[in-house]
Amino acid sequence: MDNEAFFRAGLDELKAAGNLRALPQVEHDGRYVSASGRRMLNLSSNDYLGIASEGLWQREFLAGLSGREFLLSSSSSRLLTGNFAVCSRLERLLACMFGREAALVFGSGYHMNAGILPAVADSRTLILADKLVHASLIDGIRLSAARCIRYRHQDYRQLETLLEKHHADFARIVIVTESVFSMDGDVAPLHRLVGLKKRYGAMLYVDEAHAVGVRGRTGLGVAEEQGCVQDIDFLCGTFGKALASVGAYVVCSRVMRDYLVNRMRTLIYTTALPPLNVAWTCHVAERLPDMGERRMRLERLSACLREALRERGLPCDSASHIVPMLVGDSRETVEKAEQMQRRGFYVLPVRPPTVPEGTSRLRFSLSAGITPDELKQLTEIL
Repeated sequence: MDNEAFFRAGLDELKAAGNLRALPQVEHDGRYVSASGRRMLNLSSNDYLGIASEGLWQREFLAGLSGREFLLSSSSSRLLTGNFAVCSRLERLLACMFGREAALVFGSGYHMNAGILPAVADSRTLILADKLVHASLIDGIRLSAARCIRYRHQDYRQLETLLEKHHADFARIVIVTESVFSMDGDVAPLHRLVGLKKRYGAMLYVDEAHAVGVRGRTGLGVAEEQGCVQDIDFLCGTFGKALASVGAYVVCSRVMRDYLVNRMRTLIYTTALPPLNVAWTCHVAERLPDMGERRMRLERLSACLREALRERGLPCDSASHIVPMLVGDSRETVEKAEQMQRRGFYVLPVRPPTVPEGTSRLRFSLSAGITPDELKQLTEIL
């Protein structure tokens, strides 16, 4: 079999299983998207607070922008000439907001998760990761020299058993979890993980990508909500979801920040974020504490959809604005997504390998911009 035939056969196999993907062609119009001649409410975006779909904030930002920040490329890595003043300003702002010693900003959430663990975990390190952590974290684990054991999803008895068994055998142990899990929408008890970390002398890595902006009194995430911001060694998040920007961050100790600057390959060997994007992130982050009403609105909408699914006898373990509707078979999931789109709701199927075989689903990703009437229409056609 020649090379083209080999890869064509792989595509045919994906198609037969209902798991073939293609890049969607959509036009954005605020909270709506248009595709295949249909205008649909967008329920597949990560614009949780509705900032990206509004024009007012962007106009205010551009009106007050200085010439130094209106640069569309940094043209360099941060260790060369790409460390613009606005980037240091954002890191100081994050450290102040979280009440931590330091923060470090990255080009993307993938850079963050694929880079931190290889930098800090050597052959004397054990990583204990939740079975359902994001693909970028799994790749970071694979790139590290550490041994890894993935414990059953949110099974903290198993995690403690592993800590008890191995804590004396390694120089350090790193517990890795998300706070709001991206495909199931359930929430980790971070305070419990902090207790295990302290008991066994481990480090704790928490990815708050889907929580920052929408959880906590001032929008700092589940760690703020559960009162454990100070106890997490690597408290990570992204700007590309609720904050409607691009990039990612970790808040940590000053020593750890300096170590990452010297060891983290995905930071050292990539072009820095454009100053314009970083300035926009500052603009949004400074206003995060004032978005409490949006956070409450999003929680009310999410609770209504979760309850509607349960009333229809559908399993729903979500406790957040990410609300999956489990279907199971991939082909059936694609068909149901197409049905939703014909009814005016842009919902996409989530299939293996993003989720385990037999757990394909529709993933409703809610935004504070959704109206009660739109949510009512959605629940009526479930």
